Amino acid sequence: MMKKYQCSICGYVYDPEVGDPENGVEPGTAFEDLPEDWTCPDCGAEKALFEEM
Repeated sequence: MMKKYQCSICGYVYDPEVGDPENGVEPGTAFEDLPEDWTCPDCGAEKALFEEM
């Protein structure tokens, strides 16, 4: 099972099993494999502001 990551600003949880299809991220994409310019779909926070759960 892949690790989930939570946005420290708004609490959005990135679940790799779901991905972020609305923003072109396929299900099964590990957090580490997200593009560096990917941002939180809810608040726009950068990837560096996410914390492992």
